[in-house]
Amino acid sequence: MLKKTLFALIALALAGAGIYWYLGSAAQAPEQRYKLQAIENGDLTQTVSANGTLNPVVLVNVGTQVSGTVTRLYVDFNDKVEKGQPLLELDRSLLAAQARQSAANIGNIAATLDLARANETRMKSLFAEEYVSRQELEQAIQARRSAEAQLAQAQAAADKDQVNLNYTTIRSPVSGIVVDRVVDLGQTVAASLQTPTLIKIAQDLSEMRIDSSFAEADIGKIKQGQKVRFTVDAFPNRNFTGEVQQIRLNPTTQQNVVTYNVRVSLQNPEQILLPGMTAYVSIVVATRNDILMVPNAALRFKPTDATEKTDKPSDKPAPGSPSSGEQRRPGEGKGRKRDTASGTVYIVEGGEVKPLSIQLGITDNRNTEVVGGDLKPGDKVIVGENSASPGGKPSSVGMRLF
Repeated sequence: MLKKTLFALIALALAGAGIYWYLGSAAQAPEQRYKLQAIENGDLTQTVSANGTLNPVVLVNVGTQVSGTVTRLYVDFNDKVEKGQPLLELDRSLLAAQARQSAANIGNIAATLDLARANETRMKSLFAEEYVSRQELEQAIQARRSAEAQLAQAQAAADKDQVNLNYTTIRSPVSGIVVDRVVDLGQTVAASLQTPTLIKIAQDLSEMRIDSSFAEADIGKIKQGQKVRFTVDAFPNRNFTGEVQQIRLNPTTQQNVVTYNVRVSLQNPEQILLPGMTAYVSIVVATRNDILMVPNAALRFKPTDATEKTDKPSDKPAPGSPSSGEQRRPGEGKGRKRDTASGTVYIVEGGEVKPLSIQLGITDNRNTEVVGGDLKPGDKVIVGENSASPGGKPSSVGMRLF
């Protein structure tokens, strides 16, 4: 009985050791340890994105050239107006009094002119009979001319007062829709220093613009006439289209970040897009059809084996290093840009993980174009790790520039 029990325990121990060895060997196999994805051809579109604001094509700020109190309001928000239509009226009592004063001044000077003309006629007849001197005649002529000049001056002042009186009725300079009304009934507006804005009118909301800010790193890829797709928070499940109209050459710098205003033109026939909405703009800058693509996860992933081989120091110093006896010049090696047109992926071949260097093209942030290298359709690249093997080290997965 004791022998049978001993033999059973030994058999169980051997079986457990065999199972543990088998599972450990299976876990160490690269095909089981890593996630693989086959490389294939497809279409790729590269875009650049930014936020912008919807604005009308023409937004007119209607102001006033005279000061006064608002006595009447003819329009309100969202009202449609025609060119020349009254929008509001200011108190005109003071300006009306000035206009009447100017009209009375014209009558006074006109009477003076009549008297001067009569004196001139009388002096001419007396001078012909040699009853007055030439000097007296010239004085009469000068008085008549002075009265005419004063009458013209009074007439100009009266015209000015009449124009100011007409300015008390604010009229629409364009046809459109009232998008903002700044003043209320009874409010006093002063136009002494600058023209205050009373009402804002959008000329036409069936055609609008998007003013967006793109970083200087993306501005070189944007060209006039490129197609634009954008969304707004009011209609999250709907895509709208537009076109790049203008790249303004006036840069904006905030916290050492340089951006450029890209204006996008669009049609709004349903007039569901409103001024001030935030637009999430995406511009297609490059398109490739039927190309070899590699997932970006494969470019970011770095297996443990490759890390150990790469990080292992070499016995011989690299040429140009400080330990090789060569002196590096001050500033040498600084300011060099990383080669962003190349990358490394890892494949499983013969039970081993091997790196492959490839040349890269455009990317859509999920896949990247392969323009050169030994990678071919059907090859399987490592994109992740299934699970940590017993006693194994975790793989290095991180954001690696390429």
